[in-house]
Amino acid sequence: MNNKIFNAIWIVAIVIFLASLVFIMSVSYSYFSGLQLKQLKTEAELASQGVFMSGLDYLNSLEAKDYRITWINEDGTVLFDNEVNTNEMENHLEREEIREAIAGGYGESVRYSNTLSERQLYSAIRLSDGSVLRLSIVQMAVWTLLFELAQPICFVILIAFVLSIVLASRLTKRILEPINSIDPDDPMRHINEEEYKEIAPLLIRIQTQNEQLKRDQKEIEKAALIRQEFTANVSHELKTPLHAISGYAELLENEMVKDEDIKPFARKIREESTRITKLVEDIIDLTRLDNGRAEMKWERCDLFRIAENAIDSLEVAASALDVTLSVQGADAPSWGVPKLLYSIIYNLCDNAIKYNHAGGCVEVFVKPKKNETIISVKDTGIGIPEESRERIFERFYRVDKSRSKEVGGTGLGLSIVKHAVLIHNGVIEVKSTLGEGTEMIVTIPKEPTGKMI
Repeated sequence: MNNKIFNAIWIVAIVIFLASLVFIMSVSYSYFSGLQLKQLKTEAELASQGVFMSGLDYLNSLEAKDYRITWINEDGTVLFDNEVNTNEMENHLEREEIREAIAGGYGESVRYSNTLSERQLYSAIRLSDGSVLRLSIVQMAVWTLLFELAQPICFVILIAFVLSIVLASRLTKRILEPINSIDPDDPMRHINEEEYKEIAPLLIRIQTQNEQLKRDQKEIEKAALIRQEFTANVSHELKTPLHAISGYAELLENEMVKDEDIKPFARKIREESTRITKLVEDIIDLTRLDNGRAEMKWERCDLFRIAENAIDSLEVAASALDVTLSVQGADAPSWGVPKLLYSIIYNLCDNAIKYNHAGGCVEVFVKPKKNETIISVKDTGIGIPEESRERIFERFYRVDKSRSKEVGGTGLGLSIVKHAVLIHNGVIEVKSTLGEGTEMIVTIPKEPTGKMI
């Protein structure tokens, strides 16, 4: 950046200088041409006095190496020319300066001379007898002016070049000094300083990015801690049923079990195996959701039909715990992932059944609205303490650990629900009263809203 600013400054300075030089040269050339013409007029006036007094003898005796002198009769015939034979010259009556002199007493022009093959300045004066005396001189060429001024021009260019580099270096340092002095960890401390007013947006942007980086760092640390806790919790959750299975199997292997206890032991082993299987399945599902590798087949589906299917799947488990299941509502077409929508309703109902009372009920309501569908799962269970409502969606968090162990919950169901709701850009709300029951309210947009997660 330092080199770019430096190069830009000195190159611009040189370009401006050269442009100024060209302008000055063009103005100077016009000035010197005007000065030449003015001097030519003075010389013509002096020569006209000599011709008036001595006539042709004056012109013959006059030595004028730098000037061409021509005397033209009032009919345009050339009477005298100090450079060209008059017999070879054409009539000059149509010359611009001659016409002006005859008409007004004085005329001048600048043009290319076919006779001399040069660009000439002409100044003509009408004499008292009606004839015209004309003086001309070769107009100074721009290259002549440049040649004469070459030495001072080169000297000025050299000085300008050196000054441009020196000034560019200083300006670059001055421009970059405030930027280089910015404290990247605390840019806002410069916000009220005069030299930083123009780059205030940059300071604000740096501060915003710092805050974003800090948030991201916290999120990364939090994610790492969650993964660490998740690994520890998985190990703990698997250890208990595995120990139970190992213990029951060892007793059976050593024939230390009475005949009447074999079936209960086998049932325990099956239950613990089922618990491990369910835990592993939930871990796989949650990991896929975390990594974005879950099956994401988006399609048009009916949330009411999905709710009915989830209820049907849980009828046996609900009957075993003496819990009544019901679903009410109307068709609710939505755009989503059927498998994930099913997991939302299934896990919410599964929790409502497991943490219910004998003789209790679980009611599912599907309420289609204009732009969204509301799914409510209401139970008459044990309820959730207020301090636990923010944490129930954490992995392996259980409100009632003893009850969870009895009903065989993995502690991952609500985490899966939360992820599935977020994927659909939905929200979930918890309403609960201890000892009376809980209502989980999920709102799912009917159509995609922005970028789906």
